[in-house]
This record gives sequence, structure tokens and C-alpha cells, in this order.
Amino acid sequence: MNKVDVVLGSFYGDEGKGKIIDYLGGSADVALRATGGNNAGHSIEVDGEKYVFHLIPSGILNKGTLAIIGNGVVIDPKVLISEIESLESRGKSVAKLRISTKAHVIFPYHIEMDNMLESNRGKNKIGTTARGIGPCYCDKYERSGIRIEDLYSDSFYEKLKRNVDAKNKIFKIYNYPTVSVDEIYKEYQQYAKKIKKYVCDTTILIHDLLKKNKKIICEGAQATLLDIDFGSYPYVTSSNPTIGGILSGSGLNPSNIGEVIGVMKAYSSRVGEGPYVTELKNKTGDLIRELGHEYGATTKRPRRCGYLDLVALRYAILINGITALCMNHLDTIGKLDKFKLCVAYKNGDKITEDFTTNEKGLLESNPVYETFKGNFPDISKIRKYEDLPIDAKKYIERIEEFVGVPIKYIGVGAGREDVIVR
Repeated sequence: MNKVDVVLGSFYGDEGKGKIIDYLGGSADVALRATGGNNAGHSIEVDGEKYVFHLIPSGILNKGTLAIIGNGVVIDPKVLISEIESLESRGKSVAKLRISTKAHVIFPYHIEMDNMLESNRGKNKIGTTARGIGPCYCDKYERSGIRIEDLYSDSFYEKLKRNVDAKNKIFKIYNYPTVSVDEIYKEYQQYAKKIKKYVCDTTILIHDLLKKNKKIICEGAQATLLDIDFGSYPYVTSSNPTIGGILSGSGLNPSNIGEVIGVMKAYSSRVGEGPYVTELKNKTGDLIRELGHEYGATTKRPRRCGYLDLVALRYAILINGITALCMNHLDTIGKLDKFKLCVAYKNGDKITEDFTTNEKGLLESNPVYETFKGNFPDISKIRKYEDLPIDAKKYIERIEEFVGVPIKYIGVGAGREDVIVR
């Protein structure tokens, strides 16, 4: 029986997962998404045309590939339908889209709650995308959430009214506008009709496909250091974008997992608040941002940029059981005269190679760097590792030596074909 290959983020997201998913997905029968919501965005460039995915697995661009949204995803139907219509308007079929009956639904009151909570945090803001993701997951674990299958139930109105009444009590306390159950019910009935043909029990479907030896690629959303348990809490997302979340968000079991590919960049970046040891708050950080076009696919926010952190990368490998790495933006970092690589943290007199999620510990840590030569010639057309400049290979091989995992895929440009496979 075939194994499921998983592609997930090794840092704070925005590593370029969409590109490697698109590259690998060309030979896949199924593209699976298991966690997060429309707070994630995968940007893919195909034949010079850019596509941005927020909910639908990006593998749907490959003709014949079944695209599954698993139970661990929280879905804003309005966003999902907009994404479907956008793809169809560009001549892309979504006939092979499947949506889990067990996925939870984002409602307008979740978005209002998200905005209200973030506003009330004041100077302690997390940097949420305000898409209602966190409050929707809160309802899920408080056991008052509404799932996709509930949209078709006779009890939908009753469940919705119970939630709306509870949320309106909170909104009134904080002088936030209340929401109307009847308006939401009418709106979501229309959404339910539009997506019904895609809805099924995706867990059963996935295991049936595995029995038929179908090749499945699982697309991770967000990344390891944003994990609700293993990330830099509280500046994290509301789900588990690590390997454990892949399992619980799809119905896969550990024996189903094949290769785990951790995606990284030749530098690092972060969106939102929170500690970031290798951040460069200077002209070099600004230059990396501009060279790498580091602006959020979902929010358009400028990303915080810095050098690559091997302490954090080795932690991500440990948590996820990463078996291979994909490094993107080697061409970007190579445009600098020189660049650095973080190989340890220094906190006072103590030097460590162990990552911590403790906020105070991260804020008080300073990076210990090794320096590498840049000014690579144009490498965007290179497709063989041996043809890379010697300084590029030194950088790659030092990373592999430190983390003990091979860099199997190397991104040298923006296009889907701009990849070196080792």
C-alpha cells in the first residue's frame, strides 16, 4: 500500500510550501489539506500565471488530481466559494474537490469575536489575521461548533441560534455589534447548496484510495513554530500544523506516513508578533524582504526577515520526523555580498544548540553566527547540484551537516520548474 508524503513548514510559515507541493503534485493522485483555515495562503506560479490558494489544496491545478479538504480544516464557506469561482473563471476545473463532513464552519460571529479579542489585547496583540480561525477552533473544542454536515441537518437552525445567542451576550458586554441568526441562517443555507456536491466522508475516502495504491501528497498549512503546542506560544496559530495535526486532521494513522518533507528558505521570515531570534531590523533585513518579495499571500503584510536559524530547524526536524528538506530562495540569499547562518543561541554566558519555546528565553537569546560568501552568479537556470557555485554548495552542505537531514529539493527561482532535485 502506498504511503502518504507530507509537505510541511519548518519555521513560521511562508517558506514556499506551495511551490514544492505543486512540483511533487504533478505525479500525485490526491492532494490533501488537513489543518488551518483561510489564514494560510499558498502562492504558486504556473506558466507565468500566479495562483493564491487559501483553502483548496493547490494540487487541484494538476489535471486529474483529487483535492481533499480534511476534517482538521476550519472552513469559511464564503471564502471557499469565492476560491472555487475564481478558479473556474480562469478555466480550472474543481470537479475533483472533496470536503470533509467533519470540518468545522466559520461564521460571521467568529470573525467579530476574533477582531474583538485582538483589540482587547492592546499592546499584547498576537497578530491574528482576524479570519475567525481561533474562535472557530475554540467552539470546536468547547463542543459547540457547527460542522459541514450540520449545514444539512434539521437541527442546523437550532444549533446556530444557540451559538448566536451566546456570542451576542458577549458582544453586548464589550459594546460590539450583535449578529442576526436569521440573516446568517439564510446566507449559509445558500452556501450549503453550492458546496453540497463536494461534501463526503473524506476519512473513508482517503483510506479507500490508499488501498487502491493511489499516491497522496498532504499539504501542510502554517508551520512548526506556529504550532499551538510546539510553537512560540502565545504567538502561534490555533491548530497543530505539525505532523500530529496532519494525522488528527485527516484520519490518517502513523503507519500511513511516508516521507516528511520540511520546507525552509535559505533565510527566514515571520509575519505577526512574537520573538524571532535571527530577525534583522536593519537594511539587510529590508533588502532580503525586497529581493524575496516577502509580503503575505493572505494579508499582504510585510514579513519580518532574517538569517536562517539552524537551532529552530533542528527542532522542527525533531518534532515532525522530517526525512528530507526543501530549501527555497537560494537565489535570493545568494544576491547578498555575504550572509550568515545561526548555529547556536547565546543567553548570558550560556551557549546552546537547543531551541526553546519560552518567550522570555527567546527574547533574551542572541544568535551565534557563521558567515558565508554571497554574490552568486545567476543560478535560476541550473538544474544539477554539481553546477551550483562552490559557495552555494558550502552553505547547503554546512546546513546538512548540522541538522543531519539531506536537502533534497533546492528552489532557485519563482517558477514551478526552477527546482534542483538531488
